[in-house]
Amino acid sequence: MRSYSKAERGSSLPETVIVMGVLMALICGIIDFGRATYTYSFVAQLARQGARWAIVRGTGCSVLNDCSATASEVQSYVQSLSEGATEPSSISVSYTAVTTGCSLPPAPGCTIAVTVSYPFKFFLPFVLPGTTLEVSSTSEMVVSN
Repeated sequence: MRSYSKAERGSSLPETVIVMGVLMALICGIIDFGRATYTYSFVAQLARQGARWAIVRGTGCSVLNDCSATASEVQSYVQSLSEGATEPSSISVSYTAVTTGCSLPPAPGCTIAVTVSYPFKFFLPFVLPGTTLEVSSTSEMVVSN
């Protein structure tokens, strides 16, 4: 056992504060990275679901009640899928025809693209104050009917 002199007393408190500060910043960074990864995964899923919804509502659609999907209908559908920590009004959707000579609503055989974007806000304002990361994903599919 080591005995401490009066000069060494209380020296563990500043060391603990430094170590705990670094440890807490690391834990909060891991949480923020996990939130960013979740947001990207969610945006990619929204793009896939929006493209799937649009391809079954082409000009050849006859079975569904709401055929010939427009850009505003695709955006409304994608925003209705919002759940968790995302705000539906912040989700922006772009719906375009990729194939040359195709227009919206597309005919069967045309390729469409749905791009979904969402502004990700970091949890820790003191690390990146006022910074948002624009998370986006695009899904392309061929219109089936």
